Amino acid sequence: MSTLQIQQVLAEMRALQARTAGMAPGIEGTAAAARGVAGGPAAGSGPDFANLLKSSIDQVAGMQNNATALANAYESGAPGVDLTKVMLEVQKAGLAFRAMTEVRNKLIDAYTQVMNMSV
Repeated sequence: MSTLQIQQVLAEMRALQARTAGMAPGIEGTAAAARGVAGGPAAGSGPDFANLLKSSIDQVAGMQNNATALANAYESGAPGVDLTKVMLEVQKAGLAFRAMTEVRNKLIDAYTQVMNMSV
């Protein structure tokens, strides 16, 4: 594959990336960008991947913070905090973290496979 063809494929990839981000080249105004380009899906038609990933990470962080707070409350002898509840929250937070780590590993693997593809 020649350098010209590679540059052309890269330009197409950049154009697609700009379209999905709602900043299609050559479009003036936000109304046209919100409708999508050439009949494509609207930019506001659903949650984008970055926001979905961020909310998932925030949720896992919240679970870990809750488990840590419960463990600290149990250790300080706060009334109404039993060991069973603390252990369940710690296990749920740990499981959520491991699941998030596996998703991250799968995303990195997919990214490296795409980057290693010959075009």
